Amino acid sequence: MPGQLRMFGLGEEAAGPVGPAAPWPDALLRLGEDLPRTVRLGTSSWSFPGWEGLVYDRRASASVLARHGLGAYAAHPLFRAVGVDRSYYAPPAVEVFADYAAAVPDDFRFLVKAHGEVTSPSSRGRAGSNPRFLDADYAAEEVVGPARAGLGEKLAAILFQFPSHTGAACGGARPFRRRLEGFLERLPAGGPYAFEVRAANLLGPPLAAVVEGVGGIPCLSVHPSLPGLGEQRAAWGDAFARAPLVLARWMLGPGLEYRAAVERYRPFDALIDVDPHARAGLAELLLAEGARPALVLVNNKAEGSAPRSVEALAEALCRRKGTG
Repeated sequence: MPGQLRMFGLGEEAAGPVGPAAPWPDALLRLGEDLPRTVRLGTSSWSFPGWEGLVYDRRASASVLARHGLGAYAAHPLFRAVGVDRSYYAPPAVEVFADYAAAVPDDFRFLVKAHGEVTSPSSRGRAGSNPRFLDADYAAEEVVGPARAGLGEKLAAILFQFPSHTGAACGGARPFRRRLEGFLERLPAGGPYAFEVRAANLLGPPLAAVVEGVGGIPCLSVHPSLPGLGEQRAAWGDAFARAPLVLARWMLGPGLEYRAAVERYRPFDALIDVDPHARAGLAELLLAEGARPALVLVNNKAEGSAPRSVEALAEALCRRKGTG
């Protein structure tokens, strides 16, 4: 039938809504029941056609899944959170966020990446510095306002992801901290704001103090540009220990660049480069934090398939907790 519909000029959307890949295996359902309710797991985004049979009941284009796949995604037994990555490339309107919120259960949470123009010292496609870098007025109007209004209580945090060259572009760690501090002073109060700094030379107590001063949430990241999770946690110190949320992202395995990982792992339906060290580190982090609310998102580029990595992480966590 889908082939006939396309033959008569009807696209995938006309073939009916995307549904979850149910019935779910009993083992997956049990795993979802065993996970601590304080822990939310999910993926960096949800619009991947290769997740047919893993997350979705049929194959659909990335554009169809981006618009209509979120409800099916949220039905997965392990997914209680998701990242909004599209906002890094252009800020969505408040109506888009409202549609996202309406598609998921009440206890589901979103991590929204701030527009890259706010967090990158250099503009994509333009020579020289970026005039929107740490522009608080632009961030408040285009990034913070729509996300908070559209998602409401389902917004876990707005994530400011700073690239590895940030310190060098700003003239060093101290000038960067001064600019960041001024930026944060002008943002709407209350956040919630999270910070992933992919420059190891910027991490440490002075930066942690700036983030903690606004009640910010440090985001640990499994990424080749950063040291291990334990070192990152130590660098953030009390800012991490006192944050309202334990936040981590499993982004990219060792030895691969982003584009190479995309080519190697597409269509993202299988584990290709298993990373037991990262998996164990994340599980141990979650156990060490005990009853604190936690949110961990996994990227396809971590091991090859984010849904399969989430399942493996959940198994590792439950095994260490003694319930798996």
